[in-house]
Amino acid sequence: MNRFSRTLISRWSRLGPRFLPFADAATAELPLSRLLRLSLFQVSVGMALTLLVGTLNRVMIVELGVPAALVAVMVALPVLYAPLRALIGFRSDSHRSALGWRRVPFIWMGSMVQFGGLAIMPFTLLVLSGGGNAAAWPVWVGQAGAGLAFLLVGAGLHTTQTAGLALATDLAPVESRPRVVGLMYVMLLLGTIVSALVFGALLQDFSPGRLVQVIQAAAVATLVLNALALWQQEARRPLRGEQARPQPASFGQAWSSYIAGDGARRRLLAIGLGTMAFGMQDVLLEPYGGQVLGMGVGDTTWLTATLAGGGLLGFSLASGILSRGFDPARLALVGAWIGIPAFAAVILASTTLSVPLFVGGALCIGFGAGLFGHGTLTVTMNRAPKEQTGLALGAWGAVQATAAGAAVALGGVLRDIVGALATQGFFGAALARPSTGYAFVYALEIGLLVATIVVMGALVGPGRRLAVAPQVPAGRG
Repeated sequence: MNRFSRTLISRWSRLGPRFLPFADAATAELPLSRLLRLSLFQVSVGMALTLLVGTLNRVMIVELGVPAALVAVMVALPVLYAPLRALIGFRSDSHRSALGWRRVPFIWMGSMVQFGGLAIMPFTLLVLSGGGNAAAWPVWVGQAGAGLAFLLVGAGLHTTQTAGLALATDLAPVESRPRVVGLMYVMLLLGTIVSALVFGALLQDFSPGRLVQVIQAAAVATLVLNALALWQQEARRPLRGEQARPQPASFGQAWSSYIAGDGARRRLLAIGLGTMAFGMQDVLLEPYGGQVLGMGVGDTTWLTATLAGGGLLGFSLASGILSRGFDPARLALVGAWIGIPAFAAVILASTTLSVPLFVGGALCIGFGAGLFGHGTLTVTMNRAPKEQTGLALGAWGAVQATAAGAAVALGGVLRDIVGALATQGFFGAALARPSTGYAFVYALEIGLLVATIVVMGALVGPGRRLAVAPQVPAGRG
C-alpha cells in the first residue's frame, strides 16, 4: 500500500468513533483501518452488479439497440454461477497453497476473472449491437462474446464475495460479527449507489469510445480495490504445519455433514423463500408507480433510493440489536413479518391512488429485507463450524443469489401473464385494469413471506437461542 493510501485510511479510521456508523465493529484483533480495507471487496462487487443490472441494461437496449429479450438473458447469465458458491466456499476451507493462504487465492482468482470479463465486455457489446465496423461480423460472435463476458463477471464476483465473507468471518471475533456483517453490506450498498451515479454521469454523452473507457476503468478499479482489501489480511500458515492436519473430506461428504447439522436444511429453505419474497418486486416497483399511480420518471427513480435507504436502515438497526445478543434468526423472522404489511400497503396504494402509501410501503420492504438479510447471514456465520465456514457462507450465497435471480425473472413473467389475462377480462370487469398483474405478484410475495415465517419459526422456538460454533480469529500476516 502506498503512503497516500495509508494516510487516507488512517485519517478515516480516526473519525470512526464520532462519525462512522459502524465504528464499533472494530476490535483489538480487527482494527477499523483494517476492517475498512477488507470491506473494499464489497465495493467492487456492488460496482459490478450496478454495471450489469443497471447501467448496461439500459445502454444495451436504448443506445445499442440490442433486443430486450437478449439483454434479459445476458443479465441473467451470472446467476448460473451462483449455485457453485457452496463448492467455492468448501474449496476455500480446505485449500492448501504453498504460501499457506486459504481465502486469499480465491479472492484474487475471482478478482482476475471479474477483471477479464469487464476487460472484453465493451468490445463484445459493440459487436453484439451490429453497428459501425461490427456490422460485418456474424451475429453469433457478438452473442457468444457478450455471454462469455457476463458469465466471467458473474463467476468472478460470486467467487470474490464468497471467499471474502469467509475471510471476514475468520478475522472477526464472534461478538463483533453482527456489526461486521452490517458494515460489509453497507459498503456493498455504497458501492452500488456511488458507482450508479458515476456511471450515469460518465455515460450522459454516450459514445462507443466512452463505453469502452468506462467499463475498462471499472475493470482496473476492481483489481485496485480488491488488492487493497487483501493486503496483509490473512495470516500465512506454513505448508508443513498444515500437513499435520487431517485431510479434508470430499465436497459430497462435507456437504452431507453440513446439511445434516442443526437446522441447516430448514435454514436454507427459509433463506430461499424469504429472498424470493422480497426479490420479486425488484423490477416492478418503478413500472408500478408509473403505470398505476401516474408517477413521473423523476419520481419513480427515487424509489430505488427509497428501497436502498430502507435496507440501509435495516442493516444499521440489525447490527446494533444483534451486537447486544439478540437471536439473529428471530430478527430475520421480524423482517419477514414487517414485509407482510409493507406489501399490503403497496397493493392498497393502487385502490386509493396514494403515492405516500406506496412510497412508505417501498421503504418498509427495504427495511424488512435488510433485517431478514442481516439476520440470516449472521446466523449462518454463527452456526458454521470452524472448518466449514466457507462452505456455510457459500451455501447461503448460492441459495440467496439463485433465489434472487429466479424471483426477478418469475416476477416479470407473472406480471405480464396475469396482466394480459386481466385486461382481456379473464378475471371479470372489476379486475380488468393494469394493477391486477402487479397486485398478483405482490400477493404472491406475501404468501412466500408467510411460508418463510412458518419454516423459520421452528428455528426460533420460545426462548430459544442459537448456539454459536466456536471460532478462532485468524491473525494478521
